[in-house]
Amino acid sequence: MQTKFIVVLGSVMSGLGKGVVTSSILKILTLYNYKVLPIKFDGYLNYDCGTMNPYRHGEVFVLDDKSEVDMDFGTYERFLNSSLTKDSSITGGKLFNGIIEKERVGEYLGEDVQIVPHLTGFIQQKLLDFAKKTRVDFVVIEVGGTVGDLENGYFIEALREFSLTNDVVFIDVTYLPKIAVVGEQKTKPAQFAFRTLMSVGIRPDFLVCRGAESLSDNARKKLSVQTSLPKEYILDDPDMTSAYLLPDYLLKQGFDKLLFSKFGVTGRKIDSKNLDKWNKSVNNIVSGNEKMKRARIAIVGKYIDLKDSYVSVREAILHAGAMSSVEPEIIWIESETLENRPASEVLGGMDGILVPGGFGKRGIEGMIKAIQYARENRIPYLGLCLGMQLMSIEFARNVCGLRGANSTEFNPKTKYNVIDILPSQIGLDKKGATMRLGAWDMSINKKNSIAFSAYGKRVVSERHRHRYEFNNKFRNMFEKNGLVVSATTKDGKLVEIIEWTDGFGVATQAHPELKSRIESPAPLFSAFITACKNRQ
Repeated sequence: MQTKFIVVLGSVMSGLGKGVVTSSILKILTLYNYKVLPIKFDGYLNYDCGTMNPYRHGEVFVLDDKSEVDMDFGTYERFLNSSLTKDSSITGGKLFNGIIEKERVGEYLGEDVQIVPHLTGFIQQKLLDFAKKTRVDFVVIEVGGTVGDLENGYFIEALREFSLTNDVVFIDVTYLPKIAVVGEQKTKPAQFAFRTLMSVGIRPDFLVCRGAESLSDNARKKLSVQTSLPKEYILDDPDMTSAYLLPDYLLKQGFDKLLFSKFGVTGRKIDSKNLDKWNKSVNNIVSGNEKMKRARIAIVGKYIDLKDSYVSVREAILHAGAMSSVEPEIIWIESETLENRPASEVLGGMDGILVPGGFGKRGIEGMIKAIQYARENRIPYLGLCLGMQLMSIEFARNVCGLRGANSTEFNPKTKYNVIDILPSQIGLDKKGATMRLGAWDMSINKKNSIAFSAYGKRVVSERHRHRYEFNNKFRNMFEKNGLVVSATTKDGKLVEIIEWTDGFGVATQAHPELKSRIESPAPLFSAFITACKNRQ
């Protein structure tokens, strides 16, 4: 069938969970065995997310093809249980760059290059090219930002024009506040937002109502009258214990049948086996089972104030916990607090310690203290990217006796540069998309290692995002003192995974959390969670 398009917009305010709604729609369509892919539009003028601060934008998600994209891509992949490509990511920076490139080679000779029709036409052609290239049944387009923002206005106009000649359904994710003093859900903001969309020529086909509580009958009736939408097209999306519950919740409201009716699609039934499998996996995360054990996991990081900075790490822990019959209790610890307090005071009672990725000097010594505490007290430890580099530094200082050992990222003059910049990074004057990025194969060299036990095979692929690496001139010294280099790049030149011989301690230069799925947890996370469980 000809590709159909579903557009998810957000109104009233940001942070409503458009990414979860988009992912839920994608999941529902795959349960009907349709071929689907997302497109995410972000209005910022950055070319991609690579140079953004996690405190401002949340986690930078990395795809196999080296693309640095919005954190919503992690949600898409976790729901779809598949990998995406850079073609699904459109930013304002990419669009304006494309228009300028066209103008420079003379494609608009004699014309004033304008938002309409040139930029909006360029956007529409991108959507058509994407559909032609991928040959999917449905493209679900998430428009970043809020209706009324200047930065996404031209994209929304392009979609309005696009809907005149293509099969498009619009979904508005809106917010219904409930003021405690009044005691009822207020619909006026949603009504105003709906009219704002109408004023630019778009009449949403569905209204998805976010709120702390379920949508009341009274609020649904008011919205139906004010928007002229039948009540069944006004969907409830309350706060839930897990985002993974939303697909089934939408199915129970009949969203799938209504959506197919809008498109005139008939004759296909939901794959009940896959639905049952999905719901079982979700239930394991949400409700657990009688055999589950609790485990306290400390995440010691430097961006703790914004939990979205580590959303993939959190989800990977939940995935592994559900698969291993462990109910993880995540304890978020700002690494700087460890620099002025005893580690035992902060980390006592933990069943596992994890140090995630990051950049910059702040909080580094606190993370090193956490790693030392884990090693000396035989607490299971998992290090990711920066967490692997700091595990190397801690071992150098406290086991190998290399006082002052460090990374040249934090101390360019260190005598013992056990972590150093990649040779390929020296002299680069551009920051965007210049790191070691994307999927890289690694070779697990030792069969009797945590890594081989976790993956069960010699060659594995994980995603990377970093500029610094383990300095091989220290490798022999480390191995003589008991550190295991269990995996390297296939050519043996770069260290990928290191392990302690005493107790469970493993760290990887990669970001395995980026490939963790609810139906297929990341192997190193599963091994880590099992070690935390066994410690009890």
